[in-house]
Amino acid sequence: MEWIILLLAIAAFMYFRTKTTKGVKNISTNDLKNMLDDKSKQLIDVRTPGEYKTHHIVQFQNIPLDQLPSKVNKLDANREIIVICQSGMRSARAASILSKAGFTSVYNVKGGMNRWA
Repeated sequence: MEWIILLLAIAAFMYFRTKTTKGVKNISTNDLKNMLDDKSKQLIDVRTPGEYKTHHIVQFQNIPLDQLPSKVNKLDANREIIVICQSGMRSARAASILSKAGFTSVYNVKGGMNRWA
């Protein structure tokens, strides 16, 4: 019986971990490569300044996740926005924040910089 409860808990965790927020599309790093030169898109790296300084994609602006709520009003909600982090977890949270703030076209890079390298 305990195993069944444990399996159900793991299944629920995995479902909610991979569930996409409404209005957010997950993209691969290959998709990102095809979008990088589109100047109409806003490109945000939500890692810490130290992580960003170590290695980043030149076109991306650094707005750490903990600063995003206070800086969201400086972004254009009418333009597409792509968010990236190290693994895809923080950028998924950032994408959710942006979606809840009224951004309608938000892209999260699956696997983040780990998959980019």
